[in-house]
Amino acid sequence: MDKLLTFRTSLFSVQIHPGSLKINCLLILGTLVIAVLSLTTGSLWINPLEVITEIADPNKGQHTFVIETLRLPRVVLSFLVGGALAVSGLILQNLIRNPLASPDIIGVTSGASAAAVFFLSFLSGTLGTEWLPVAAIIGATITSLVIYLLAWRQGMSPIRLVLIGIGLAAGLGALTTFMIVLSPIATSMMAYVWLTGTVYGTDWQDVKALLPWILVLLPAAFLMARTINVQELGDQVAINLGVPLQQARFLLLAISVALAGAAVAYAGAIGFVGLIAPHIARQLVNRSFAALAPASMLIGGSLVIVADTIGRTAFLPLDVPAGVFVSAVGAPFFIYLLYRQHR
Repeated sequence: MDKLLTFRTSLFSVQIHPGSLKINCLLILGTLVIAVLSLTTGSLWINPLEVITEIADPNKGQHTFVIETLRLPRVVLSFLVGGALAVSGLILQNLIRNPLASPDIIGVTSGASAAAVFFLSFLSGTLGTEWLPVAAIIGATITSLVIYLLAWRQGMSPIRLVLIGIGLAAGLGALTTFMIVLSPIATSMMAYVWLTGTVYGTDWQDVKALLPWILVLLPAAFLMARTINVQELGDQVAINLGVPLQQARFLLLAISVALAGAAVAYAGAIGFVGLIAPHIARQLVNRSFAALAPASMLIGGSLVIVADTIGRTAFLPLDVPAGVFVSAVGAPFFIYLLYRQHR
């Protein structure tokens, strides 16, 4: 058996398999390559060496505006959004012990979407669209609290959580469609694009607004790594090992919802990332959360970068939302998972 690498501080300790660490390093390299290729691709092709030189020493190249202002914020936000959704899905799958769980399937994304469409339809003219992310985060939070309270019966049952989440997601989807029908055509078009999921028009202000959520929530998730690993062994085992089960579940659910809500707030309702990325990560690294979380984040971020790159280059001069291409992969993958679970 290979010796595990142990990282221990006064707050937490984790053990990582050396093979998983190597895979994560390769994933980092792969993500950087994908990001550079995305920066080179578009209506104007730029040499990869020039892209790297421009990033290392800004304002020295002839394509500074294209790289620094138009493409780089979009690539960075795509990675942050995909990574946040992937880790959110990973937490839910471990929490619920169901491989089909993800923020969009249990209703968190639907809550954010319903709140965002309500804002676009009735409040954007008064408050301005800069408040749209706040509305989406509030919607995701309220929805998750409702799901949690309805699932509570002398403790929170993962099965009830999934079933209630799916039912609530269906109801919120119908409400969202109803609000779009009642909205003016301009608002409806904006809502449809947002619901599909897109990073079109991203600037550095969006990146700066989303980054604090990531910097706070991801370390919080890592602090819960041991608790997440123990919960996979079953409720009774976790309780016998001293884990405050209901408090831990509530905190983990809050972290997952906050990650998903923040991502959806700045990129729209991109679906299936939280479902696909953790499954791919489990095929590459061991099941320890400390190994799965960075792998899932890198895979999810790369997935959204690739989807956005295809969307803005494959159908020029059109800019197709990234969510279209993620869903084109995610829907068949979800059907495959359902088939495998049935078997």
